[in-house]
Amino acid sequence: MGDLVYDWVIELGRETGTIAPPYLRRSHPFPPCLNPSQTFRTWTGLLPRQTTMSETDIEKRSNDERKEDASREGSEKGEINLITFHEKRAGRLVVSPEEARIEFGETVASKLKLSKDGTKVLWPQPTDSPYDPQNWSSRRKHLHLFIITLAAIVPDFDSGIGIASIFRLATQFNTTTGVINDMTSNWSIFLLGWGGLFAVMLIRRYGRLPILFWSQIFALGFLVGCTFAPNLKTFTAMRCLNGFFATAPQVTGLYVVTDLFPFHLQARKLNIWTMGFIISPFLSPFAFGFLVARTTWRWAYGIGAMYGAIVCVLIILFMEETMYDRTVSPIPEPAAGGGLRYRFESLVGITGYRMARYRISWKESILSPFVVVWRPHLLIILVFEAMVFGFSIGINTTNAVFLGSPPPLGYGFSQFAIAGGYGTPIVAVLIGELIGRFNNDFIMNVTVKRNNGVFEAESRLWACYLAMPLYICGFVVLGASFQKHLSVGALIMGWGISELAVMINTVAVYAYCNDCFPKHQGEISALINLARTLGGFSVAYFQVPWALKHGALQVFGVEAAIVIGLFFLSVPFIQLKGRGLREKYSL
Repeated sequence: MGDLVYDWVIELGRETGTIAPPYLRRSHPFPPCLNPSQTFRTWTGLLPRQTTMSETDIEKRSNDERKEDASREGSEKGEINLITFHEKRAGRLVVSPEEARIEFGETVASKLKLSKDGTKVLWPQPTDSPYDPQNWSSRRKHLHLFIITLAAIVPDFDSGIGIASIFRLATQFNTTTGVINDMTSNWSIFLLGWGGLFAVMLIRRYGRLPILFWSQIFALGFLVGCTFAPNLKTFTAMRCLNGFFATAPQVTGLYVVTDLFPFHLQARKLNIWTMGFIISPFLSPFAFGFLVARTTWRWAYGIGAMYGAIVCVLIILFMEETMYDRTVSPIPEPAAGGGLRYRFESLVGITGYRMARYRISWKESILSPFVVVWRPHLLIILVFEAMVFGFSIGINTTNAVFLGSPPPLGYGFSQFAIAGGYGTPIVAVLIGELIGRFNNDFIMNVTVKRNNGVFEAESRLWACYLAMPLYICGFVVLGASFQKHLSVGALIMGWGISELAVMINTVAVYAYCNDCFPKHQGEISALINLARTLGGFSVAYFQVPWALKHGALQVFGVEAAIVIGLFFLSVPFIQLKGRGLREKYSL
């Protein structure tokens, strides 16, 4: 119906010389409170044939009509619930206070809470309670962000220790590096994804804090088991179980960011949290590569366990429950009791168990990821991100082999040189964080201004257009470096540019999916985590043999071509059709 109205408006404009108000132009989205056909009749009735008006007059009149319609809708449907309104308008938020007055009317707009500078509407709308995490002090919020970022480093950091130790492990257990990769690295990466799904089912019932705490305690225990494993079977079991339990912060983090920060700050904070788990698989090969070259691999796992213990201590001392049941009326506030007893009970899950009666059932909790995953605009972007991130996981797990193997396959680097090489992606991810910090804010501000104060989730994906040329360049240069044995400078540039592209693209995907499903941040985070691990765990199986047979340039070139093909099939389509898909399929 909306497209037909647009066509009528264009034809009428040609005959009468009139200018359609902005919200009747095809480029401007209809506000949710306006009915296209009703608005068309109102506008055409107000503009007699052969009469022209200035665009300023039409803009003023259109704003008046929108106010009247918003007021009429408010009286018909009852007062808007501002606490949950952002969840009902998934992917479309009124950010500008001026636009809010037009769409919601003066009465509702006057109740909206704004940012400190008064330029943006806060979503979600904070309550008046001091126990609402949205009302916490900036210092308190950023302390939680810091701890959850450190915790998000743990899963891939622990997994990456095996990369630094791969040659020593092969020697210790009388096998090859290929067997070590296949039995330990690949399967531990595979279980990282499924552990996230299991964690989110528990989080929906019992809260963020107890699941975060217990998962890290179990992960620490299994990493200690890796340290003292007497044989390869025990080592493999301990490493896989560590991966399954350690992954919870890579799900909990998205929850914590959205619990603490309003919409207009979420992409920037997601950039920091995402940086943590993207940089983590390179930290351990970089740090422990030098260590393993001088002593036993067990020290590498021992120090990794020490880092996990530090994270556990920080969680115990400083982390608080950020889950706030704002959709329940009246809102239950167990934190109001305060005291040491509340700290202990919220940490170990006693408070979460009591609060479970206010939350979704076990059936809904278990089925929720499967209910979300088939939504077309989510499934399409998940397949795209699986390949983007998956091939970068393949780079991380196999580059140690490429760098350490003698020509013609690799460079024949020493253990020290391999460890130094892993500093490249660390620097690249840090650069990506700086670029993303300003790029995401720039995209949001420009698109909100262009849409007259309204944010549309699809605008997040403009960052992918910056990432994809970098992705092609990085992978092709990296493949050429391995095959043609180019200089170390070429190798560093190719590897660094590849990881820079992954960082930029991944933040955009997380932000887009989070905006489209504001009630299901955990499921979104778990599904993206699962997609990237499913996309990456198998790469190590075929990448090295393929490079031996046909050359590394073909391997990395084909991987880049697959990603670019998926980009052209998915991102432009979602930007064109995403609004309609959101309205039809979002929860």
